[in-house]
Amino acid sequence: MGEVVKDEYQTDYVAGQDNVNPLGLDLHAPVSLITAIVVVLFVVGTLMFPAGAKELLDGAKWAIIAKFDWFFLLSANIFVLFSLALIFLPVGKIRLGGQDATPEFSRASWFSMLFAAGMGIGLMFWAVAEPVAYYTGWYETPLGAEAFSEEGARMAMGATMYHWGLHPWAIYAVVALSLAFFAYNKGLPLTIRSAFFPLLKDRVWGWPGHIIDILAAVATIFGLATSLGFGAQQAASGLDFLFGISGGLNVQMAIITGVTFAALISVVRGLDGGVKILSNINMVLAALLLFFIIFAGPTMAIIQNLWVTSSTYVTKMIPLSNPFGREDEAWFHGWTVFYWAWWISWSPFVGMFIARVSKGRTVREFVTAVLLIPTVITVVWMSSFGGAALEQIQAGVGTLAANGLTDVSLAMFEMLQNISFVGLTSAVGVLLVLVFFVTSSDSGSLVVDSITAGGKTDSPTAQRVFWVVMEGAIAAALIFGGGDDALGALQATAISAGLPFTAILLVMCWGLMKGLNHERQLLIAEGKL
Repeated sequence: MGEVVKDEYQTDYVAGQDNVNPLGLDLHAPVSLITAIVVVLFVVGTLMFPAGAKELLDGAKWAIIAKFDWFFLLSANIFVLFSLALIFLPVGKIRLGGQDATPEFSRASWFSMLFAAGMGIGLMFWAVAEPVAYYTGWYETPLGAEAFSEEGARMAMGATMYHWGLHPWAIYAVVALSLAFFAYNKGLPLTIRSAFFPLLKDRVWGWPGHIIDILAAVATIFGLATSLGFGAQQAASGLDFLFGISGGLNVQMAIITGVTFAALISVVRGLDGGVKILSNINMVLAALLLFFIIFAGPTMAIIQNLWVTSSTYVTKMIPLSNPFGREDEAWFHGWTVFYWAWWISWSPFVGMFIARVSKGRTVREFVTAVLLIPTVITVVWMSSFGGAALEQIQAGVGTLAANGLTDVSLAMFEMLQNISFVGLTSAVGVLLVLVFFVTSSDSGSLVVDSITAGGKTDSPTAQRVFWVVMEGAIAAALIFGGGDDALGALQATAISAGLPFTAILLVMCWGLMKGLNHERQLLIAEGKL
């Protein structure tokens, strides 16, 4: 027997012990009340002054991006190195939930859920639009590469992959692993504040923890409502482009209503009967569309592009990650720093959802699945969709070649026009977009519900339904009352929240490492590791 090691993470606090029960709901009073007040005040103020709110908040967003660009980039690099180290360190053997814990979901379903929640919807739009934007010089070019050149094509694919590869998934991995470890191994509530127990101890159950959870809840609600609002506009544009259905306000409202209703049914059915099934459908449809593009599109160009994308990504990662002395500052701020702030602002939502479905996995298995596997799949996805689009432009074929990038939401459909069975593939694309939106709304509602319930995961069904409806109502109200200006203001607020959350994530890394090392000592002392 080894030396007895005291567990420093014991607490008398129980998830939900501070909750109140108005109207049959189970809410953590300070977090729920303040979150609701902040959201209502923001929505009302934005609807009253949409243009002014967008101008003010956009100014704050771009000021943060310009002043703290170095902070976002260096922090993101730290998250990547930290996550990769966890794969090889001895703490990688620790299992979430205890050494005898077993996974709740199959590997296929688990991966489908984390991938769909993480960035599935983004890949549908940006896999074509982003490399085309870089290659054609639509909005500056990365590292000063010349538009329409061979080097420009390589940089277009490598820079796109950089934004969707290791860095965003490392951000999600830090949050998800911290929450899963402290919830399943230390018995703390499944909420953001629990990751700060090593620093704050029992003070985390007071106002310091309330503030952390309020920030997380507000960022999640704003991020989801923004995505739902812009997504409705994009889906409506796609329907107009493909089928001649007017993409006006009525169609956008119908899309939001349909997505919200489907998410409501899914959330009532729970993780097994809702999100898991939707995520599996997503992955099957996405795989079918991907294989069709590879074999019906420019197959050899796509295969060659796999090497171009992956090699450029690896060789240009350090220059792209350097925040100092950049010659491409406009591109750097408008794309990379913007992306990093957006991923970080989404990390409470995606991280908590991934934690929710990852009990029973070892740290090594968890980080490998969350960090490396999505990066490999994204290389294939980007090389296929983006590579096919660049091949068409270089060959002078299709709308993208003739007109360039005119509408981000239509880029994928314009690429599909030049491949066989365009009607079928475009319909699958629209269906994928809608199902991805339903999955995001559903999983996001579960996360907001857990945060506002003080870390409980078994709150009343009516409570989860409330958050689904609220997200749809916020998006619909902003589109109806303020249009792009209101949604832009909401997005600017969500991105600005990335700054404080970057500092929060850095503290999470320290707390997680401290907790994992302590857990390893306990397991060695008990003869379990």
